[in-house]
Amino acid sequence: MTKHIAILGSTGSIGTQTLDVARANTDKLTVEVLTAGNNADLLIKQAREFKPNAVVIADETKYEQVKQALADLDVKVWTGTQAIEDVVQMSTVDTVVTAMVGYVGLSSTIKAIEAGKNIALSNKETLVVAGELITELVAKHKVKVTPVDSEHSAIFQCLVGEPEVEKLIITASGGPFRTKSIDELRTVTPQQALKHPNWNMGAKITIDSATMMNKGLEVIEAHWLFDIPYEQIEVTVHPQSIIHSMVQFVDGSVKAQMGLPDMRLPIQYALSYPYRWPSTFGRIDFKNQQPLTFEAPDLEKFRCLALAYEALGKGGNMPAIMNAANEVAVAAFLKERIGFLDIANTIEKTMQQMPFVKNPTYTDYVETDKESREFARNIVGKII
Repeated sequence: MTKHIAILGSTGSIGTQTLDVARANTDKLTVEVLTAGNNADLLIKQAREFKPNAVVIADETKYEQVKQALADLDVKVWTGTQAIEDVVQMSTVDTVVTAMVGYVGLSSTIKAIEAGKNIALSNKETLVVAGELITELVAKHKVKVTPVDSEHSAIFQCLVGEPEVEKLIITASGGPFRTKSIDELRTVTPQQALKHPNWNMGAKITIDSATMMNKGLEVIEAHWLFDIPYEQIEVTVHPQSIIHSMVQFVDGSVKAQMGLPDMRLPIQYALSYPYRWPSTFGRIDFKNQQPLTFEAPDLEKFRCLALAYEALGKGGNMPAIMNAANEVAVAAFLKERIGFLDIANTIEKTMQQMPFVKNPTYTDYVETDKESREFARNIVGKII
């Protein structure tokens, strides 16, 4: 049975790798929709290759460029963020790959769920910001959510047929600064932070990996995806990135999902589940594999992970506050406006000062995000 997919964020790291999977499985996947933020050139190239039903360029200044470049094809071209919310509801789409990065992916994911579309979830901020709301909507509209993140895909695979869970163990590479001291972290540059030792990811996610906020976001996402209390979700540093995560069961047995660090594998599994499609992806050569090691994360050095646990423990709109401050701080660091350690400082101050809402509505999430970003920007402005 062919799946008809919409890829939100098709020009980003996850989006382009999803198209790699589609390219290798043309008999199983049909690309119906492609959306991009402002990378018009790549979106045009993708549309000419895959000939989707529709494309959306969020940046309205790029609309004419995309429209004219695709004028000879039977492809609908739309623009603006509202168009992304509309296009996920198309009757020809049955699965939406949410590959957009950050809070911006929340509203379109909600619209897709409300339209009864199954979700291949890469946009972890959707569950970080509004996990309770998303969980309720998924149950109400009876849609399936399959994780794309390698860690959550690993857990998902380990849980098949296994209800008696004691603990989830999310692995972390430790990023490029695992062995650096706090003093050394004060002077690291964005260029250094963007050199991840194992994975090829977008800039924002790579910085989150360097601060270990990425693991914090994944803990929150795992809590909502698998309905596991945060006290039973552990992070362990595994520098080789061969074991992508593990599940410990009530009898003490542990299952681990392993594979080379290649995002195409979890992307394909999210789209193929409950089946496994053949692939030409690389295989582990255990005869020549370096030793696999594990260590505890340093929560004093990587405070973002501790802040994420704190936000999840408090609940309500606190994860939304944390996420908004993190996005602002990461953007400022990438522009060299603040230092690496200022990222955690900005998040912590924002969490301490923003109003707490115990049972937020969608409107509360939107307001929380807006106000938290403004507060964080003020903090960043004073650091300069």
